Amino acid sequence: MRRCSARAEGGLKAGDAMVVRMNTPKSSPLAADAATVAAVSKRDLFLAFLIVGMTSLGGVLPWARRMLVEQRRWLNDREFTEMLSLGQVLPGPNVVNLSIMVGVRFQGRTGAALAIAGLLLPPLAVLMLLATFYAGYGHIPAVQRALSGMAAVTAGMVLAMGLSMVARQPRTVQALGVSALAFAGSGLLGLPLIKVLLVLAPLSIVLAWRKVP
Repeated sequence: MRRCSARAEGGLKAGDAMVVRMNTPKSSPLAADAATVAAVSKRDLFLAFLIVGMTSLGGVLPWARRMLVEQRRWLNDREFTEMLSLGQVLPGPNVVNLSIMVGVRFQGRTGAALAIAGLLLPPLAVLMLLATFYAGYGHIPAVQRALSGMAAVTAGMVLAMGLSMVARQPRTVQALGVSALAFAGSGLLGLPLIKVLLVLAPLSIVLAWRKVP
């Protein structure tokens, strides 16, 4: 009887694992292999996004990509691009949406809360100090010139990250066409981002759906 119960319990566990694998598409940006999930602890998540929040001078996204893709290698380029694209479409700041998705992927809801806390606590503390400083010294020409120089650095970092992401995209007519239309709509024509997304997001989904065998 004990052997039968053990075999039945083992069969149930194997069946549950198979159901989880069947219900979680491998192509989903939130899916991750078991080895990677086990290697990323709650502490790792919090400290990684804490470092991103403390060092992200000139914009968070380039630093987040450097941490997640190049240093920690928790995501590859395709996964980072997919999560960032989804974060752009969803309401809220894209980097906050990205941190939520990364946290959920590795440690569930607790991981999402830790990722957000690590990402937002340092900038919040620094921003309160800088707001006080700017209120008293923002009119000084030297301070204004320093802020202008930081804006140029920010633009260069965002441009470098964008070029790096574009270089790793599939070289297909559909992908290049949608990218060109997005650049023309938001960059050249100055159209509102929400209108560009409402038009191009369904188009890109349909084009990608037609390529799936």
